[in-house]
Amino acid sequence: MRAWVAAARVGRLATVTAGGRPHVVPCCFAAHDGALVSAVDAKPKSTMALRRLDNVRANPAASLVVDHYDDADWGRLWWVRVDGTARVVEGGAERDAAVAALVAKYPQYREQPPPGAVLALDPVTWRGWASADG
Repeated sequence: MRAWVAAARVGRLATVTAGGRPHVVPCCFAAHDGALVSAVDAKPKSTMALRRLDNVRANPAASLVVDHYDDADWGRLWWVRVDGTARVVEGGAERDAAVAALVAKYPQYREQPPPGAVLALDPVTWRGWASADG
């Protein structure tokens, strides 16, 4: 499961709003120092103060789901969900190292590293499923 997650290019990050509602967004992420990290990048958005960051500050419960779907071969289907405790890292060595892990994984970040805060998910449980052939 850990290898599938580490190799995945995109995940779906689920956080909880202050009102208790689920909030799910696709995100780029990397494994770093036992955590799964994502950052506020420079892609166009209305604000750098993203809802997912506010959600984590109010309630640190979060999950990341990655999966593989193959329309031609359902024998290769799999998914992994990582549940854990998330935190926002605004600066310092931990943020810099997390951004370096993202830059190493995504060529797009080499030209423009993420300038914003890092969301770090510290895994508590890993759950997954794979087809019999997968």
